[in-house]
Amino acid sequence: MTKDLTKGSPMRLILGFTLSTLLGLLFQQMYNVVDTMIVGKLLGSQALAAVGSTGSVNFLVIGFCTGMCSGFAIPVAQRMGSGEHSKMRQCAANAAWLSAGFAVVLTAATALLCRTILTAMKTPEDIFQDAYLYILIIFLGIPATFLYNLLAGVARSLGDSRTPVYFLALSSVLNIALDAGFILLFHTGVAGAALATVISQLVSGVACFFYMRKKFPILHMSREERAFDPHTAKVLCKMGLPMGLQYSITAIGSIVLQSAVNTLGSTAVASVTAGQKVSLFFCCPFDAMGATMATYCGQNVGAMKLDRLGAGVRDCALLGLGYSLLALVVTALFAPQLVMLFLDTREAGVEQVIDLAAQFLLTCTAFYFPLSLVNIVRFSIQGMGFSTLALLAGVLEMLARTAVGQLLVPAFGYTAACFASPAAWICADLFLIPACVGCVKHLRKVYQIKAQAQAAALAQPLPARAGARY
Repeated sequence: MTKDLTKGSPMRLILGFTLSTLLGLLFQQMYNVVDTMIVGKLLGSQALAAVGSTGSVNFLVIGFCTGMCSGFAIPVAQRMGSGEHSKMRQCAANAAWLSAGFAVVLTAATALLCRTILTAMKTPEDIFQDAYLYILIIFLGIPATFLYNLLAGVARSLGDSRTPVYFLALSSVLNIALDAGFILLFHTGVAGAALATVISQLVSGVACFFYMRKKFPILHMSREERAFDPHTAKVLCKMGLPMGLQYSITAIGSIVLQSAVNTLGSTAVASVTAGQKVSLFFCCPFDAMGATMATYCGQNVGAMKLDRLGAGVRDCALLGLGYSLLALVVTALFAPQLVMLFLDTREAGVEQVIDLAAQFLLTCTAFYFPLSLVNIVRFSIQGMGFSTLALLAGVLEMLARTAVGQLLVPAFGYTAACFASPAAWICADLFLIPACVGCVKHLRKVYQIKAQAQAAALAQPLPARAGARY
């Protein structure tokens, strides 16, 4: 059930791992896609705008949860690469303890504050109540988010990119059935769409837990390995918190931008929502590449195979370039048709929403290669163990989106909002690419010093070495 990413062709390993991870992410994205399609088609553009208006605050909180789980998985990958299986299991157990604690705190805090947050974001009054119901239910499902994402992160760290896919496929089918049931049969509105998402993810997480418990003997833990260890928890937090904060800091800029878009009215909000949903679906390969590089770099750093890091980043960047060009061709030909999937074409004024959403989608797609580099390089840095540097890239993205939202959207309107994310991606790349080169150089120096120390110790006479040991 595990896979060693420290041996073999980097391109072959990365491509195979990425494709498996991509399939899982596509199923995961179906949560949002199905919700949005059903809401837009059955409940209208105002309900769609209500769901869309929560997107940035949703990313702020849920992104923090998923980022932390990804960070917790990196020490697991490093211990796996170094062959320290007992320490690997200890990291996995302590990650579970930390995830449970954070889930309780975040669920309580966000449930109490979500109305205040939506008010501060200037959510339009005609969609406020639906937006509140939707995001409240999503926040109450935070424990399910932690459960699935932690298990999926651990599985990928062990080299298994397929297990998470199986259960996301199950939950996606369940999500579709629950969406239809809650909205069509029970008339629960946007609250039903949120309930379907939470229940589906919970089922996915629970099923994944029991499957891994049976099929991953390498994770069978002794009582000592299951116990909470402050030192291990500290190591995990050093990786998990910066990665979680990276998502949240990026989301702050998105919230500022969303607040600016909200001032443009419900039509602009619905247009951005439809365009973003299509764009998020197209961006799944970039997310898969990032998850792959975190595991790839984590295992190879643990195995002290630094020559494979640069080759892996280069090969993955080539994959990103090829896919970016393909996505641009597809959206240039079919952008209006793609955004119509999320809209009721019989609704009055929908033609304007389609045109604006297509404009948003095309603008973002033209800058997909910088986005691919953001994911590839940032997750590579995190896999190497330098999560704080990746956090700084999130700060740059936040500043770029904030500048566009505060300065350009009021002056140039909707067109400026379309360029907010591309500006954020470019700013992040200007920092991440040289930072990645610096991380590899730093690791080379560290390992060279360790190798020299080990060689000097072995060169000492036997009594001196024995005395130094004790």
